[in-house]
Amino acid sequence: MTDLTAAGRGVRRRGPRTRWGRLRERGYPYALLSPPALLVLGLIAYPVVLVVEMSLRDGRAMNISAIGQEPWSISNYVDVLTDGDTYHSLWITALYTVISTFLSLLIGLGTALLLSRDMPARRLLRTLILVPWAVPGVVASVVFLFMLDGSYGVVNWILRSVGLTEHGPQWYFDPSTALAAVIAPTVWKGFPFFTLILLAALQAIPDELYEAARVDGASAAARFRYITWPAIRGTTVLGIILTGLWTFHTFDLIYPLTGGGPDGATETWAIRIYTEAFSFFHPGSASALGILSVVLALVVVASVFPIMRKQFF
Repeated sequence: MTDLTAAGRGVRRRGPRTRWGRLRERGYPYALLSPPALLVLGLIAYPVVLVVEMSLRDGRAMNISAIGQEPWSISNYVDVLTDGDTYHSLWITALYTVISTFLSLLIGLGTALLLSRDMPARRLLRTLILVPWAVPGVVASVVFLFMLDGSYGVVNWILRSVGLTEHGPQWYFDPSTALAAVIAPTVWKGFPFFTLILLAALQAIPDELYEAARVDGASAAARFRYITWPAIRGTTVLGIILTGLWTFHTFDLIYPLTGGGPDGATETWAIRIYTEAFSFFHPGSASALGILSVVLALVVVASVFPIMRKQFF
């Protein structure tokens, strides 16, 4: 009894933690994260504020201090929203983003299903499949520029060898084929991301579900529909959103190939922003286009947020 009483006194001496101690314990992680968080916030906030200010200044100049002396105006937004080229660039961007994302998803899903099977050198193939994702966009553009060259490109050589064409199309000089020629390297560089995330989702599916489905006589299509797809649907939605946002702002894969041409066939929103800023020396319009692109991206994300909430929350 004496020992129990002493033990109880020891517990009482420690007593419950004070309110200040609880707050200090909870705030300790935030205190550790605050310096890098403030640094990142500063690196993001200052350029955003500068771009917003530039979009509200009316004038042509590349000197930031000179732009700050221009009068305040919303004329940049009016000019951009009343310009037909803006909506042409938006249409090209929509086609480029949707087609590239859809093809990247299909190829990434196919390779993920293939690499999830037991096959020789599977680990080596999983490593090699990520190489396009690590290649810089400019390097990929140069490679495809040689591959799709109208005179000595390997693609036209194959088409001539099998008799599909006599001379071969001028991929990057024909407005009817330029967009497809730009989409090709985008898909090549983008599908490994889908492969990576979908392969991780496939490996989380228990094998017992497939074994039970085979015992019940389910076909491969039925197993994919009722087991595989429900398990990877949420990951697929997240991958589509991230890839769509990245593709929407892609610049390094397009500008080295076509520069937005020919005849505006590949002038996406990002290319138009660059042209307004560094070809026409009108940073106000370029900043307005940049702000509108962010707003448009937020609208798209907000529209698909109910789907994300249903899948993840």
